[in-house]
Amino acid sequence: MLGNQIRLALIAAAFWLPQGSSPAQIASAAPFASIPETTPGPASRRVTWRPEEPAKAVDLPPPASPQPSFEGKSAWLVEPWSWQVLPEGLIYRSYLAGAKEPRFASAWVHERDLGWIWDVSLGGRVGLIRYGTRDALRPAGWQLDFEGAALPRLDLGHDRDVVSTDYRVGVPLTYGEGPFRWKFAYYHLCSHLADEYMLRYPGAVRLNYIRDALVLGGSYDWADDLRLYAEAAWAFNIDDGAEPWEFQFGIDYSPLAPTGFGGAPFVAVNGHLREELDFGGNLVLQTGWQWRGPTGHLFRTGMQYYVGKSDQFEFFDDYEEKLGLAIWYDF
Repeated sequence: MLGNQIRLALIAAAFWLPQGSSPAQIASAAPFASIPETTPGPASRRVTWRPEEPAKAVDLPPPASPQPSFEGKSAWLVEPWSWQVLPEGLIYRSYLAGAKEPRFASAWVHERDLGWIWDVSLGGRVGLIRYGTRDALRPAGWQLDFEGAALPRLDLGHDRDVVSTDYRVGVPLTYGEGPFRWKFAYYHLCSHLADEYMLRYPGAVRLNYIRDALVLGGSYDWADDLRLYAEAAWAFNIDDGAEPWEFQFGIDYSPLAPTGFGGAPFVAVNGHLREELDFGGNLVLQTGWQWRGPTGHLFRTGMQYYVGKSDQFEFFDDYEEKLGLAIWYDF
């Protein structure tokens, strides 16, 4: 192949050299040499040949970033809205450290005066109808939910006797788009002293604590896994110690993407202020490990610290400080 290239170069040199050039001049003409200029005429041609210059690198602009499709806050920009019955996921998620949020939960805690107690939540919150996207992890649109729970306390020092039980039922209407979420809700809450407790303490006075309240709440997703929230509630029907106004606020760090078997850490803080306590209340801190499924269901286990007025409203004016272990499950 090299020989063919040399023969072609010699033929090209012979063609472009002036007529009458000797074979030695032709042989001495290198393929990459510059041919001397000659005066144009019938017997000659004017040619200037230069070796090919190396190609220069061209800087191309970076490729455009693809439009995020999930996980992010931009999924609601592109996914069409539709009507759905019993949709997966919640547009406005329950507060992780909220003491009265309906869910399945079990906390084994030690209170400095009461000893070991068992605080339980038997309930949950589900979507009834949605007009919005079908994303289960961060849906957008309008959604009507139903919530309900029984919240008993058992005394582990007295054969797990029931001390009291709070009951809550509610209907939240929620809306969310992008990082902002809103909730307008009604809930009924009532508290009941247990028979076992009244038999052990015959002088105990039962309160008919009742709240029928309207709630306005809002939350902001600071990042995919970090949420800030606050809400105000006004009760239009109250009894036996309850007063109209209450406020909640807090922060949840909880990875939103499905975790698989490995799980991920979480941290949650909630503050609850109530008018009947001169706008004092309680503070809850939770931390531990969580597992989230592809439909948004969330299982957590970890430590809980509670300080402030009691979250059993039969004893709403009693001070409690509790520390222990717990598990929680949210639909």
